Amino acid sequence: MNEAELGQELVAILGELIAIPSPFPPSDTRAICAYAAERLGRAGYRVETLTRTAGIDNVVAEIGGGQPCLVFNAHVDTVGVGEPAMWRTDPFKAVVRNGLVHGLGAGNCKGSMAVQLWLAEEIARRGGPAGGRIVFTFVGDEENLGPDGMYFLRESGKVKPDMLVLGAQTENHLIAAERGVLWVRIEARGRAAHAGNPAAGDNALERLLRLIGHLQRELVPRLAQRADGPMRSTWNLGRLQGGHNTNVVPNAAWAEIDRRLLPGETVDQAFAEMAGILARAGEPEESFTLIRLRGTNGFRSHEEGPLVRAFAEEIGQRLGVPTRFLNATGVSDGRYFADDGIPILNFGPGSGAEGHAANESVPVRELVDAALIQLGVVRRLFGIR
Repeated sequence: MNEAELGQELVAILGELIAIPSPFPPSDTRAICAYAAERLGRAGYRVETLTRTAGIDNVVAEIGGGQPCLVFNAHVDTVGVGEPAMWRTDPFKAVVRNGLVHGLGAGNCKGSMAVQLWLAEEIARRGGPAGGRIVFTFVGDEENLGPDGMYFLRESGKVKPDMLVLGAQTENHLIAAERGVLWVRIEARGRAAHAGNPAAGDNALERLLRLIGHLQRELVPRLAQRADGPMRSTWNLGRLQGGHNTNVVPNAAWAEIDRRLLPGETVDQAFAEMAGILARAGEPEESFTLIRLRGTNGFRSHEEGPLVRAFAEEIGQRLGVPTRFLNATGVSDGRYFADDGIPILNFGPGSGAEGHAANESVPVRELVDAALIQLGVVRRLFGIR
């Protein structure tokens, strides 16, 4: 198969994926996972479809046996269409224009899924790995940052990688380090009263604002001193709510905060730091609570390790330029494996600027390059023909 034919095959697979709706909400991934499971079963993989919450299916397919175990992953869910009038083409039909494949999820993350499906079938056509095990996982619940996809596969023990490669829009370069994320809620309590006599009450919303102000004054200067290359330690006040009517002194209010952590910081440390700052805010101890909603640590893969080195060499040979190591703005499903001591990479076709936007697209050229780079990596690590 020449490269033009490979491009046609990848576009055909991607077109079939785009035509299967899998947006969040509602997070129904049954149809697209059935498609992947059928293809992989036909190729000779041992395939399981695993579900914790009805409607959110996940596919695990493996070939070979023993160690090491290399796991490929792509999430099958997309964001919603958004405003249909913003689309110049049918979001659920792949349209190729000027070397770009347009459609919902073309970049995030059905482009990577199409490449990985082709890769899985190509590995099987070549007889599988000479030693070790290769696993392909196609999961839901990623766009929801929820627990029913890759988190479920790890916690259930169905996926135990020695190396993990996640499909992502990296323009076929690498994300080898990723920040951790912590979400917390501050709940403030007070006493309701009529707004005509506010002194009779205790305004929970005002207390919450004082707590947030104190946290900002104390925490932001500390975070400004924390950097790891292009990565920064950050916080963001994302939600604020209090009261139920303008003429009532609110007796309850809450806020939610997003903390992004450098790979050297931990979720436990970040939560303890915020709790300590709030404890010194001067508010009565019983008048507020800091709640940990969710959190995962960051990770860093050693650039001289076998997985990163194999990718870097294949990228250099294929693209003719040194590998770029990108700074991730968001978080991937790799975060669930951050404490497992394994190399984790994000890699795939497409630009991050295209994701979650109307008219998203992925270059056909990058689909072909992604397929051949990853085939080269598997050849280096597992000795396939």
